[in-house]
Amino acid sequence: MPFVKKNYFVKEKQRALFYLMNEFGYPQREAQRYISKGRVLVNGEKMLKTAGEIEGEIEFIYFEPISRGLEPTFVEDEFVVFDKPSGVLVHPQTKATPYSLIDELKSQYGMDANIGHRIDQETSGLVLCSTNKTSEREIKMMFQERDMKKKYFAMVHGEFKNELIVEEPLLRFQAESALVRMVVKVDSTGKESKTSFRPLEYFPEKDMTLIECSPHTGRQHQIRVHLFHVKHPIVGDPIYGQNEANIIKFLDREFTPVNRINNGGSSRLLLHACELEFELYSKEYKVKSMIDFKKVCFHSMDVNNFL
Repeated sequence: MPFVKKNYFVKEKQRALFYLMNEFGYPQREAQRYISKGRVLVNGEKMLKTAGEIEGEIEFIYFEPISRGLEPTFVEDEFVVFDKPSGVLVHPQTKATPYSLIDELKSQYGMDANIGHRIDQETSGLVLCSTNKTSEREIKMMFQERDMKKKYFAMVHGEFKNELIVEEPLLRFQAESALVRMVVKVDSTGKESKTSFRPLEYFPEKDMTLIECSPHTGRQHQIRVHLFHVKHPIVGDPIYGQNEANIIKFLDREFTPVNRINNGGSSRLLLHACELEFELYSKEYKVKSMIDFKKVCFHSMDVNNFL
């Protein structure tokens, strides 16, 4: 588990801030953040004041990354690219999250390494990560200036016959239902959004089409919502195209892979970040995923693989 709680004995009375900086080597800003988040406990109570002092027995909750052996698909001194599996979070949702991509990154490249951008837990594919604080700032600036071009593969329901550009504004809102979760929908009051789609191969026996998706903006769930809007939802999407009862079952983790195949056509969301194109340090990069996504799709749609 990445977040651990350990007991420590502080011999001399001192400010908690200085103790974390001296004992663990944290920079001041990070040590302050740990204290303000209640990671230092005295007699079981959270210490929230960064000027607070400690002495004797304390407890400290901190992030201890673990590796499951996922190697990056592309490596440079300043950054790496991982091909994230579907089902793996980019960041932990809670302190109880057992594993996420940030574990893999920090366990291999140190605590100064960081994730450059997010993709959904259910989406697989390429994630750009910095290996130090300097490259982290450069990568964040690149994304702010929209200098990153991304491509995705998606398997969608129905025959997707022609190239299509969808420019529908997207609004993020809180659903007025038992879902009590974030939902994104096409809405005239939403943020400008644009996605290009190109059909690659139609599979008549499944009535599904493999397509290439190129988002020109970076809204949350953008590809998923735009495809649902044009009546070609992504195969295996547990949210968009499902009724409320099935969405709740998915969010409550009641669906098995077989349930999902029978309900939505696949054991997972069939969306894969397949290409990143960008410029860093005066050099142009085009990183492509090595995953055979079509093979992944048909494996995920076969019930026999999950019995």
